[in-house]
Amino acid sequence: MTDAGSRDTQDRQEKTGILPWLDARLPVVSAFRREYVDYRTPRNLNGLWNFGAILTVVLLVMLATGIFLAINYTPTAAGAFASIEAIERQVPSGWLLRSIHVTGASMFLAALYIHLFRGLYYGSYKAPREMLWLTGLVLLAMVMFTAFAGYVLPWGQMSYWGADVAGKAVDAVPVVGPWLEHFLQGGDAPGDVSLHRFFILHMVLAFAVLGVVGVHVAALHVTGSNNPLGIEPTGPRDTVPFHPYYTSKDALGLILFALLFAVVVFFLPNVVFEAENFRPANPLHTPADIEPEWYFLPFYGILQSVPSKFGGLLASVGAILVLFLVPWLDRSPIRSARFRPLYRVGMGVLVVCFILLGFVGRHHAQGGWMIAGRIAVVYYFAHFLVLLPLSARWERGVVLPESIAGGRGA
Repeated sequence: MTDAGSRDTQDRQEKTGILPWLDARLPVVSAFRREYVDYRTPRNLNGLWNFGAILTVVLLVMLATGIFLAINYTPTAAGAFASIEAIERQVPSGWLLRSIHVTGASMFLAALYIHLFRGLYYGSYKAPREMLWLTGLVLLAMVMFTAFAGYVLPWGQMSYWGADVAGKAVDAVPVVGPWLEHFLQGGDAPGDVSLHRFFILHMVLAFAVLGVVGVHVAALHVTGSNNPLGIEPTGPRDTVPFHPYYTSKDALGLILFALLFAVVVFFLPNVVFEAENFRPANPLHTPADIEPEWYFLPFYGILQSVPSKFGGLLASVGAILVLFLVPWLDRSPIRSARFRPLYRVGMGVLVVCFILLGFVGRHHAQGGWMIAGRIAVVYYFAHFLVLLPLSARWERGVVLPESIAGGRGA
């Protein structure tokens, strides 16, 4: 048989089978290959870019375990706590799936904060990636609402009083506050109606997050990934195919993250479980210290550092809303903080202030923590509203690498 005949036979064999048949009618296989195999990616992405894949996998794990928990959960004030106990003690492997779900919530928010920091540090919000940044912030807000609604569902002491404190905070909003509180709680205090609404909100938002993740990934594939140098690829030498280079790198990151995840699930469960929440909700007994989960503590610290209840609520919500303005507040043409010494120092101070606000929330902004909290709040907003717009004036004359391949971040 001639070489030409052999090639024709091979081509016909490659075009037979279920995948070529499907791809000819619904090109999902070729689309997957184009977007996740042959997709060109900057060659210098570091480990901080692993967290996108980590967040996706953890989200899928959360959805899978959440469906199982919802099947066995009773969304009533009389039955919620008992159903959680039944999952833990009677349902086969129920304790494990619940532990994975609760640990996943904390690990997901931790990874999301790191993902957000990476975007701020390397300027991933700058043109042409504004939509990528905005969809990511929408995801952050949705995940926070979903996490809070899930925190209420066990109907333990902290769950009940957390819902009560949130309702009173919302009530401070002028005009619409009382209506919002009544809508969430269904009455003057948390009960059957509020628990049912939080359950529906938790489930609906969880799947809505999955949909917005799809939009976020689509925005990423339209503009391409940013990179540690903050410069666009100029040729084939600046990029590599996503597979096998970044699939293997993401796989390693996922393995390391899974090991940390397993350590928390099996050896450090008290890190993610609140001891007070193992007691059933009691409207007649207020816990000595009412505080949210650790991932809300910085915003809780902002809330408590501001003297006015409405002012504190406005500041804590504003701490997230101001992030939506970052692409337009930052006027510097330079993306990466590697080439912005002043901004790099400012980012370090911002991280310290954010962590400090978490400790302020933990200590209820009392004594010296009140002063520290107010200083941290002032700097947090000054970083975005003052430092970002003015930093471009001190960042002139910076010479950027001509290409990723020839840069220091390659």
